[in-house]
Amino acid sequence: MTAPAPSPSRAPAARRGRDRRARVLLPAPGARRVDGPERPRTAVVGGGIAGLAAATALAERGVHVTLYEREPVLGGRLAGRPTTLRDGTLVTMSRGFHAFFRQYYNLRGLLRRTDPGLERLTALPDYPLWHAGGLRDGFRHVPRTPPWSAAGFVALSPAFGLRDLARMRPAAALGLLDVRVPEVYDRLDRVSAHDFLDAVGFPEAARHLAFEVFSRSFFADPRGLSAAEMVLMFHIYFLGSAEGLLFDVPGEPFPAALWDPLAGYLDGHGVRLRTSAPVGSVTPTGDGRFTVDAAGGAERHDAVVLALDTAGLSSLVASSPRLGGKEWRASVGRLRTAPPFLVSRIWLDRPVAADRPGFLGTAGYGTLDNVSVLDRWEGEAARWASRTGGSVVELHAYALPGDAAPDVERKRLVEQLHRVYPETRQARIVDERHEWRADCPLFPVGGYGDRPTVRTDDPGLVVAGDLVRTGLPVALMERAATSGFLAANALLERWGVRGQTLWTVPDRGRGRLLRAAARRATPPPPPRDTGPGPS
Repeated sequence: MTAPAPSPSRAPAARRGRDRRARVLLPAPGARRVDGPERPRTAVVGGGIAGLAAATALAERGVHVTLYEREPVLGGRLAGRPTTLRDGTLVTMSRGFHAFFRQYYNLRGLLRRTDPGLERLTALPDYPLWHAGGLRDGFRHVPRTPPWSAAGFVALSPAFGLRDLARMRPAAALGLLDVRVPEVYDRLDRVSAHDFLDAVGFPEAARHLAFEVFSRSFFADPRGLSAAEMVLMFHIYFLGSAEGLLFDVPGEPFPAALWDPLAGYLDGHGVRLRTSAPVGSVTPTGDGRFTVDAAGGAERHDAVVLALDTAGLSSLVASSPRLGGKEWRASVGRLRTAPPFLVSRIWLDRPVAADRPGFLGTAGYGTLDNVSVLDRWEGEAARWASRTGGSVVELHAYALPGDAAPDVERKRLVEQLHRVYPETRQARIVDERHEWRADCPLFPVGGYGDRPTVRTDDPGLVVAGDLVRTGLPVALMERAATSGFLAANALLERWGVRGQTLWTVPDRGRGRLLRAAARRATPPPPPRDTGPGPS
């Protein structure tokens, strides 16, 4: 039996990193936990980061939690599944590389429940970027504290020449220096990331080497991505935070490093983990409660957390006709999913060159967006490479055309790998696995208003996930974790219980003079008709 876990007053929580200006968000005051025979019962629908965060905060405070996950494993888009290679080796296949940035205070706080020192994360020494034209860049030597981070990057990057700097429009760029939520969406949501960079006059080399690499981490073409989302990203990772652009990665596959330990922790708090249990519908019962109809039967709950991806949320709402109000249901129906992406993991019969980094961001190499040499940092891959003398390499391609053929794209990625690391031309592929997916949220131009908030018109129904607008400077995995904790806090506040303390990067630009200059800057260009964008 799993040992009981710490009480919420002692459980590791989010904590500030090196940034002294990080913002703390205190929950509403209340009791330490709910006790007694009539403790509320809550259904958490979705076992990804957001659902796990919500279940953790609720269960730590005495709430009866049932977590429903349609897949047989936890982790959502960071899940891992066993597969056997042709040589008989049992390995874990997943979507691979994810950067756990130091700004991810709340996600890292979730992981601290089972790993207080975050010893299962491994720091990579740099965030290197290569362009096919020959430019190479990185962030290891760039100062981490704004505004010196921006000045240092421009001064050290080969993508910024004197002529390029002379062509830039400083007034248009000043808005980057005082980003606030949700004001940034009021200013820039109807402008594409591509048009914003045009207005600022960023050098082509810098755009391709850095900015489009970052924007494509949202699995979208810059022409179809809201400039507000991209500008917020610059604030979080570069211009508003002193944590810098260095990051950690799990030292073992996701299940072993992250989710199996957390599942044991939740079990110790009495959480019912119902995997392989897709939820078909959620129905309000009229007395403030809900019936959750899932594989294995229907159950009554006092509250529901919907922690689903875009397609899952849209599908569940469509099959639950009494759930939520008319406007909310319509806005959920308008949510869109980002274009497909491909993850190819290949096991080679020989190592790549010894000086290859564990992770490399790429631009100009066709559809190839990054390359990971997994045996540089993941234990499972390193053990296979040590035993066989080979190497495990992973290739990512984001925002592919909707009509792209998976088998063709797989071949293209390998061809592009040969351009990036020519020594792989001589390697034989011992085995390979591929993930072709299209389930990430799209943040299109003008789409912010349709994204759900954590709270709904029904106080017993809350929403979490990286598609949710939180009103906070968070993105990607950190938005998922933060929204999960916020969903739990909203329910706990109803029951008079103090929720989870949260942290974020600063919620505004750094320095009064820079903020004043940004306020006096010229407004962004009017939006142009860029067409429907990727679909």
